[in-house]
Amino acid sequence: MKGPSRSLPLSSRPLARGAETQALEVAAIEGHLLPAPMKIASLLVAREANLMWESVARGSKVPPHRHDDHESIVYLISGRQRLSIEGVEYEAGSGDAWVHERGIEHSSEALEDCVQIEFKTPATRTW
Repeated sequence: MKGPSRSLPLSSRPLARGAETQALEVAAIEGHLLPAPMKIASLLVAREANLMWESVARGSKVPPHRHDDHESIVYLISGRQRLSIEGVEYEAGSGDAWVHERGIEHSSEALEDCVQIEFKTPATRTW
């Protein structure tokens, strides 16, 4: 049986208005169930990139995994997260950014309710 499509439709407009963007409640990321739903809104999707707004509940954990088909850059707007990137532990706070390159193992845990922006290239759906 074929799984859900990982491709996203291209944005129909060059400007995304946050007030008009609908967030989806997502129960799993990268095939891993989350302890609390995460909210994700694809703000803009281009041929080679996807810009997303995400709300992550305190206590949510994404277990160690790798991306073999894309890389991500994340900017934390508010909250705190514990990160592991290639075996190195970090604590990220508001205003911090990090990258998950292809093939690099990483995981995260929301220490507080978080709001973040994530940029994926190429445009990939991971939920």
